[in-house]
Amino acid sequence: MGTDLKRNRLTFGLGTIGRDMIYSLISMFLIYYLTVVIDLPVSTMWWVAGFILVARIFDALTDPVMGFIVDNTNTRWGKFKPWIALGAATTAMFTILLFTDFGLEGTTFVVVFAVLYFFWGIAFTANDISYWSMLPSLSTNQKEREKIGAVARICANGGMFFVVAGIMPLTAMLGRQFGGSENSLQTGWFVFAIVVTAIMLGGQCITLFGVRESRQFAVKRQGTSLRELLRVIYRNDQLFVTAIAMSLFMIGYVTTTSFGPFFFRFVYGDAEMFPIFALILGVTQITSLAVFPLFSKRFDRKTLYTAAIVLITVGYLVFFFAPVYTMPFIATAGVLIFVGQSFVQLLMLMFLADSVDYGHWKLGKRNDSITFSLQPLINKMGGAIASGVVSFVVILSGIHQAETAADVPEEGLVMVRIAMLLFPLLCIVASYAIWRTRYKIDSVFYEKILSDLRGRGELKDESDSFTTQKQV
Repeated sequence: MGTDLKRNRLTFGLGTIGRDMIYSLISMFLIYYLTVVIDLPVSTMWWVAGFILVARIFDALTDPVMGFIVDNTNTRWGKFKPWIALGAATTAMFTILLFTDFGLEGTTFVVVFAVLYFFWGIAFTANDISYWSMLPSLSTNQKEREKIGAVARICANGGMFFVVAGIMPLTAMLGRQFGGSENSLQTGWFVFAIVVTAIMLGGQCITLFGVRESRQFAVKRQGTSLRELLRVIYRNDQLFVTAIAMSLFMIGYVTTTSFGPFFFRFVYGDAEMFPIFALILGVTQITSLAVFPLFSKRFDRKTLYTAAIVLITVGYLVFFFAPVYTMPFIATAGVLIFVGQSFVQLLMLMFLADSVDYGHWKLGKRNDSITFSLQPLINKMGGAIASGVVSFVVILSGIHQAETAADVPEEGLVMVRIAMLLFPLLCIVASYAIWRTRYKIDSVFYEKILSDLRGRGELKDESDSFTTQKQV
């Protein structure tokens, strides 16, 4: 069993490197690409920004339906891996198409973009829900889940920060290498999209062929009807609380990170500092995730979560009140924010995993994928609201028409700082308040859940519980 657990930590984690590269490329840099790289007219940008907001909200609201589909899938390869494979392949295709120059303008561009973006969302959803909902089936041990989750988040954040730190210099380099004089930058982004797509497909193959699911749950799987879908979510009160808290946190976090390239180009005044800053934060976050298991041995989750929120709050306040051109203050603030964020990110993943077992215990059914469908729903809702905030602030502040920082009016710079820092901080503090007052699954309660499931004959010991099912 120990060999299988170690194997799962690695092969499950490696699968998410490219996934988060692609998600970061779309969620954090698509608007930048549309406004700066291909320089869409303001009239077109309003339509595109509005569609992105609506599409993300629609996509998020349909995520539980995808979770329902995965939970009711029964193949010789299990219920997760077929959707992981299909979602990865189609995500790769639509990602490349989104960064392809078709030479379109005006209404035609908006229509084609809308179709491609809509189907990209569906494809990524199929992969994302099936991938993360596999996690609870790998172990019921909270510490082992933390180790699997830590490796996965380290890999995911490594992929994300590769994009964040490398996208500006790499797209410029690739553009010079493969593009002509007129469209070199757009060509660089197109080639970059192909590179991260290839990395994603390679990582997903490692997961598909490497991960082995546990047979620990002895209960016979029961299908969930479409009528029961919403009941599975709202009757699992711990899942509901976790979802609300995660939503508020993600709105704040994604809003801040999405403003990053705009802040350094138009507020700080030096776009070349952004990759360096992102690299520092990436190393900080990955290091924090690597040491998380050491802290979890000494402190309970409530203490760790509280400490993380304190660090984030201090970081935001330092960032907001620091002089614009003082990188030491800005870097210190960023480190504080991302140390705290990395702990919160992993803890919330564990809260979701534990709420799967709580739902099994309370409702008598194990709905891994419906439960974990709330994670992409939350990410997309957070991303949708963040994209809306960023898009509208970029237009209203004058950044969209600006060439340099000197072209942005003072009131526009103030608008950016408020939207990037104060609004997210309010969301994150509200998230913590809701979790602290309503979430109740601590280690003692979780052990009771497992004990009751064993007593009902619905849970076996973790030893010798791994399937030998056929790999994809």
